[in-house]
Amino acid sequence: MKDKKFKIIPSIDLIDGICVRLTQGDYLRKDHYNKDPLKVSLYFQDIGISRLHLVDLDGAKSGKISHWRVLEKISKNTDITIDFGGGIKRDQDIRVVFECGATIATIGSIAVKNLQLMKKWIKFYGSNKIFIGMDVNNKKIAINGWKKMTDIYYCHFLKETISSGVENYFCTDISKDGLLSGSSLELYELIITTYPKTKIVASGGISNFTEIQYLKDIGCYGIILGKALYENKITISTLREIMKKC
Repeated sequence: MKDKKFKIIPSIDLIDGICVRLTQGDYLRKDHYNKDPLKVSLYFQDIGISRLHLVDLDGAKSGKISHWRVLEKISKNTDITIDFGGGIKRDQDIRVVFECGATIATIGSIAVKNLQLMKKWIKFYGSNKIFIGMDVNNKKIAINGWKKMTDIYYCHFLKETISSGVENYFCTDISKDGLLSGSSLELYELIITTYPKTKIVASGGISNFTEIQYLKDIGCYGIILGKALYENKITISTLREIMKKC
């Protein structure tokens, strides 16, 4: 049975050790928000946030984890549950992520490129420790920090990974990400209707309370918030109101 507690998950995206947000995954369209990820994490904790989505964008681009020290610092100085992704490609990578304090490892490209390795991790760590990132553009999956498009349709990807034991996903429509113009409501509704046993976290473009309520009502497991928080499109008072209702 699904955990009925709707998850509000702020994202901290890291480039060169500082907090940024990209627009549609473009590393050249980058906004800087804060030089201190720990300070941002403590702020989220103070307002009642219990989970954080920490993304190593340098690691996602290079294929090698870059910001494990940031992960370690946040995990040692907060009580927030952290899911960490970006550059997790090998057994030693996922081991380092957990050793540095992540509760959950976020996996993207490997779920596409090396399904057997992902199955191995699920078997070893448990399905609740693996969070699959499904990045979609025109219904197809993107990998390598959104730098490479595949010919794999998201529905085929879901079918195969679900049969491999995956339960937890977050789905980002790249065309919506960072624009604050709304998320892919129809996409999420279709996924949830077709695969009702999966836990889908919506990500990308979410910008107002009404949309969040809709995502909750259709059965999303939670949401990841980024630019909407940093640019006060969703205020702290609104966020607190959301958390009370969830």
